[in-house]
Amino acid sequence: MRKRQSRGKIYLVAAIIIILTIGVGLYVYVSSQASNSLPPVVYAKLNTSDGMIEVELYYNATPKTVANFVSLANSGFYTNLVWHRISKVDPFVIQTGDPNTKDGVGNNTNWGSGGSPQTVPLEIVSSLHNYAGYLGMARGKDLNSGSSQFYINMADNTDLDTGYTVFGKVITGMSAATAIWNTPTYSSEQPTTLVFLTSVTISDNP
Repeated sequence: MRKRQSRGKIYLVAAIIIILTIGVGLYVYVSSQASNSLPPVVYAKLNTSDGMIEVELYYNATPKTVANFVSLANSGFYTNLVWHRISKVDPFVIQTGDPNTKDGVGNNTNWGSGGSPQTVPLEIVSSLHNYAGYLGMARGKDLNSGSSQFYINMADNTDLDTGYTVFGKVITGMSAATAIWNTPTYSSEQPTTLVFLTSVTISDNP
């Protein structure tokens, strides 16, 4: 009788181990599939008050940066944010993505200082440069403090290459980006007339 009970306990423990092993295996598989759910190149439509800018985002090259951008876009984070930095001196960029600029209200002295709760590390790829039309991830003093703010290069700014992640490129609508860049600005590089990133739409195809 005791031998049967002992065997029963052994079988029960073995069954639990098997179930746990299968469960862990499934979790690892599902997690790996989720992390690889984005295609090599992702497309985004940046709808602005000056027209639509369509970009391609290089997930294969900069997976953490692109995954973060896509997550923020799909959550509606980028809706009605001001292009708060329009720089007409080196570096020549237009920049947005600060939640402090939402709807163009609030204290504009804080514009440029906000971000999302999560950060992404610097992802430098030797084949990607801050050429005109390319997207870069803005950051603070910490190289790994990229968050939600990003910029579009309006000229070749290759001196930024080693310090900022380049993760995409404008494929259509550079005229809209130029219209934003031509907006008059204050000495703070903020626009005198607000220009908005009204929404961002992600897709697998251009």
